[in-house]
Amino acid sequence: MAGEPMQIGEVAARTELPLRTIRQYEDCGLVVPSAASPGGFPLYTDADVDRLMVIRRMRPLGFTLDETRDLLTTMDRLAADRPGTAWELSAEDRSALVARVRAYEHAATERVAALRTQLTRAEEFAASLRARLGEHAAMTSSPGSAPAPL
Repeated sequence: MAGEPMQIGEVAARTELPLRTIRQYEDCGLVVPSAASPGGFPLYTDADVDRLMVIRRMRPLGFTLDETRDLLTTMDRLAADRPGTAWELSAEDRSALVARVRAYEHAATERVAALRTQLTRAEEFAASLRARLGEHAAMTSSPGSAPAPL
């Protein structure tokens, strides 16, 4: 069914975003449904889903809504670039937009590295707790031993 407009429930299932979140993104202008049903309900296209996926991927990295809006606007302007038409960007504008996307890519890479470090520390902490619990369980199962403090 690719290419057919989707209702918000299908979009929520495809993006793994709650309906409420999708509506909040609509309210703040991050995504605008591309069509409407005869009854006036919003309908979304694959491009709308792609846009929501960009937003969903930026959120865990700590990008603000303004940064998300800036990146989406930048990507929209690059996508609208049509050489030889009235929609053609100047070389300077195109270069500036590409540099902006590159800056977001660099920031995302740095944030992913920071999250990996945090994850490693969290995994080490969980492992240390498991080890202490294992020691505690071994001591309490030995006859005549007192439980070790956690």
